[in-house]
Amino acid sequence: MLADPLLYDRLVRRFQSAAEREADGRAKGYSGILEADLLRSEAKIEALAHPDPSLPVQYTRGPSGEILANDDDMPESKEEGQKQWRKLMELRFLSGQDTDFDYGEIDDNEAWDDKVQEARDFEDAYFDKEEESWSLEESETKLSGETGIQDF
Repeated sequence: MLADPLLYDRLVRRFQSAAEREADGRAKGYSGILEADLLRSEAKIEALAHPDPSLPVQYTRGPSGEILANDDDMPESKEEGQKQWRKLMELRFLSGQDTDFDYGEIDDNEAWDDKVQEARDFEDAYFDKEEESWSLEESETKLSGETGIQDF
């Protein structure tokens, strides 16, 4: 939820009932609620100041100063919203855009490397460098005679 508070608000939170929001609030505690509200408010102000057309939600000011969001491609159900939220967060993580995760810890750690694939790649590179050659060149005499296969 804290990774992208605006997107979470539009995809998941808007489908929660008052009881579900209250249960989430009790689980987070007062400081968690305060942090989420502050991050969401700051993100809305930032989205107004610097609109990004690549984001799924665009914000504008209403006639009386309220912050309005366009809901063009927003989900229709709670399940669809949660599914879309998980997918977007997964894509964000895989593309290296998760600011709360230290990608260097994984990228620079050899314990996580795929040793089998590395060995296969090394062998492929070795054999790709090798030039084709045959044991019997044109100048050598050609073998003739029995093939080694017995006919019955």
